[in-house]
Amino acid sequence: MSTQAANILDETVVTPENTVKSLRDFAGDVLLIVNVASQCGYTPQYAGLQALYEKYRDRGFTVLAFPCNQFGGQEPGTMEEILTFCSTRYNVSFPVFNKIEVNGPNRAPLYEKLTQAIPPENIAWNFEKFLVGRDGRVLARFKPRTGPDAEELVQAIEAALATPRP
Repeated sequence: MSTQAANILDETVVTPENTVKSLRDFAGDVLLIVNVASQCGYTPQYAGLQALYEKYRDRGFTVLAFPCNQFGGQEPGTMEEILTFCSTRYNVSFPVFNKIEVNGPNRAPLYEKLTQAIPPENIAWNFEKFLVGRDGRVLARFKPRTGPDAEELVQAIEAALATPRP
């Protein structure tokens, strides 16, 4: 697959304020894109995601969170409820975007591109993670049970951060 086909920086996402944001705004950063939920067994990963963000943000690392209610109805809340939960429970300061679908006919275009870059086509569950390089190429995919402090994830982030900004 060509870099152009897998470049997620060409995508747009919707903020909780319902404004469209270009992922080009994150060009040059290493991104960890995660579908999240408030009522999931993996929800405590928010704390680890925040820790990663705090540790690496000054080096050009950002976590992008996308709430999703497709797995066991584990993200039923409104965006206001989700944002309140994230900030009060886990002190989340990385961007949390509008709720999306990551599988099926209404899959967000961003997730279409992510899953085309690194199959399988479907997201397994909440807290599946995609690591994206500074150039917008999808570098790696991590299963939901791979925690934010997992050695393979941390090593992949550090390797991506070691590449110069384009």
